[in-house]
Amino acid sequence: QVQLVESGGGLVQPGGSLRLSCAASEFILDYYAIGWFRQAPGKEREGVSCISSSGGSTYYADSVKGRFTISRDNAKNTVYLQMNSLKPEDTAVYYCAAEWRIATIQAMCARAREVNYWGQGLQVTVSS
Repeated sequence: QVQLVESGGGLVQPGGSLRLSCAASEFILDYYAIGWFRQAPGKEREGVSCISSSGGSTYYADSVKGRFTISRDNAKNTVYLQMNSLKPEDTAVYYCAAEWRIATIQAMCARAREVNYWGQGLQVTVSS
């Protein structure tokens, strides 16, 4: 059974940093690509960053490139999203997701509707 639990969200001022964590059930990270998605009010869910099962490939949306870093620690069954230089437009509910059936991480980040396994989501608010 695939279980994903996010932590680390909250309120931060513009320019600040947060690190999100996604704890996965055992063995999931060995076989599944993991992605971070976000959904702001009135907007569709969008892929922020995705990482392959090996960790060798990463993808970032243009809006976060250079500011966010995704990483994984398979020994701890955890994927991280380090978010720096946060902007008010980064405010959203952030979700961790897992999928093995989509061919590339670029496709995974682009096709939220085809991703089958999701965490419960957590709020990130960037505001002064």
